[in-house]
Amino acid sequence: MRLHILGICGTFMGGVAALARELGETVEGSDANVYPPMSTQLEALGIALMQGYKVEHLQPAPDLVVVGNAMTRGNPAVEYMLDQRLRYVSGPQWLGERLLAEREVLAVAGTHGKTTTTSLLAHLLDGAGLAPGFLIGGVPGNFGISARLGQGKHFVIEADEYDSAFFDKRSKFVHYRPRIAILNNLEYDHADIFPDVAAIQRQFHHLVRTVPGNGRLIVNAHDAYLAEVLAMGCWTPVETFGIGKGDWQAALIAADGSHFAVQYKGEVIGEVKWSLLGDHSVMNALAALAAAAAAGADPRALLPAFATFESVKRRMEVVGEVDGVRVYDDFAHHPTAIATTLAGLRAKVGQARILVALEPRSNSMRLGAHAEALAPSLSDADAVVFLHRPELPWDARRVTDALHGRASTAPTVDELLAALKAQTRAGDHVVFMSNGGFENAPRRFVEALTL
Repeated sequence: MRLHILGICGTFMGGVAALARELGETVEGSDANVYPPMSTQLEALGIALMQGYKVEHLQPAPDLVVVGNAMTRGNPAVEYMLDQRLRYVSGPQWLGERLLAEREVLAVAGTHGKTTTTSLLAHLLDGAGLAPGFLIGGVPGNFGISARLGQGKHFVIEADEYDSAFFDKRSKFVHYRPRIAILNNLEYDHADIFPDVAAIQRQFHHLVRTVPGNGRLIVNAHDAYLAEVLAMGCWTPVETFGIGKGDWQAALIAADGSHFAVQYKGEVIGEVKWSLLGDHSVMNALAALAAAAAAGADPRALLPAFATFESVKRRMEVVGEVDGVRVYDDFAHHPTAIATTLAGLRAKVGQARILVALEPRSNSMRLGAHAEALAPSLSDADAVVFLHRPELPWDARRVTDALHGRASTAPTVDELLAALKAQTRAGDHVVFMSNGGFENAPRRFVEALTL
């Protein structure tokens, strides 16, 4: 079968393409921006890539068009596809029907931590000899690829609550039908498609409805919104996890989260020592461990694998150190993620200065949905430079004024880098936070420090 994937260079759709190719399908695709690294990864798999959404890319007609959720009505390829009555399907639906129906699926859902937790769960199962398949919204360090079929029956998938396609406004994860599902946390996000938290909770409950009675739900014991989701109805055994709370519990040995003890229902399992920081990382670890145990792995035997876990790129990734200044690249998209990341760094570095460069890049950030929460989330930063592009539809001074002299704005990345360099001194930790490309600002800053 010849598949044409619209929006193929997104992380999720690129993973779908790689899996389809591994299944033996003939795969091609188009995107508005075809560029490395995804383009080189896909081309290496023998996948033909086309720049732009031209009608001729769908000529002759493919057997099936797989439509990414970035596609909208008015797009030339979409309009041609509809006019010509081509067969089409969303990426999540194709995945659910073509691949996941035959596998034991472990799905990782939540506002925060999905990519890291999915990567960690795949790493743990791999270490247990289960050779899982996976599809992850990033590139996990232990595997170097975002998707693979795997050799075993298990398939680990990052379960996004974002919508499936322009013609299917259900969350992606309703297509996955997992036997084991992690509900990591739930907060308001995706202001472009969800009017309120209740709308997101309804989608999470759709996911809960699909998990069988002989499956398992792994749920954050601290999260009130998730408790409300379960109260809507639950037909699956639930295990909870938390720091000092729940069936699976962690007790911090190191305040920065790099060393902690684990117990299950009051029985000590052992200790974890690893390179990740922060309470949120500890929570991700508990969730992954609980899910791996539910899949049949021995949790005690899994603990040494945490020490060899290599986190996903752009999750507090150290991109360079120059004259005592350490520079990080972090995928930040929500105030809670910003706060917990900085709290973990603060616990590690003590009184050393933390400088933050922040790009409000996610749809919710750009719309101002999190404006009031941004300043409190930056409380552990000694200085903040906020990228306030002219097209931002709200006034960033709502954030910088609330930080009482510790923050400034810059209208361009060049000016942001200059402002940041002027403040930086030896011993500082500089964190670039954005869920977009940020015009390669972290690496440009490292270069600037060498001049």
